[in-house]
Amino acid sequence: MTSYIDSSVLLRVILRAPGRLPEWTRIDRFIGSALIRVECFRALHRLRIMEPFSDEELAHHSEITERALLRLELISVTEAILERASGPFTSPLKTLDAIHLATASLWREREEASIFLATHDKQLALVARAAGFEVLGV
Repeated sequence: MTSYIDSSVLLRVILRAPGRLPEWTRIDRFIGSALIRVECFRALHRLRIMEPFSDEELAHHSEITERALLRLELISVTEAILERASGPFTSPLKTLDAIHLATASLWREREEASIFLATHDKQLALVARAAGFEVLGV
C-alpha cells in the first residue's frame, strides 16, 4: 500500500500516542512533503515546553523522528505545488494542509498511481475525499 503521510499521522507513531493509524504496518511506500520534517520538529519543540519533555526525552523523540523520516520519500515544495495549493478547494483548508494535498495530488498525477492519504485532520480528510483520495486515519 502506498500512502501520503501527514505530520499528524507520523507524530502519533513517533510519540506512541493514542489513536495511531491502524493501517501503519500495511503501508510499504511512504510519501510525504518535505514540510513534514519542519512540522514534526516544531511539534516536538512545542511539546518540550508544554508537556514538558526532558532533554533526554526530546533527544529520544528526535532520533525516532529522524529514523522515521528516512522511510519517507520526501517531495520538495516546488512552484507547481505552491501554485496548486493557492487555488480553490471544495472547502476551507489551512495553508500547510493545502500544500500537503497539492503535493499528494501532483504525485498521484505524475506517477499515474493510486495513493491513500493518511491524516488525523478531519478538514484535510474532507477535502482530500472530495479530491478523489481514499483517506486513512479519520
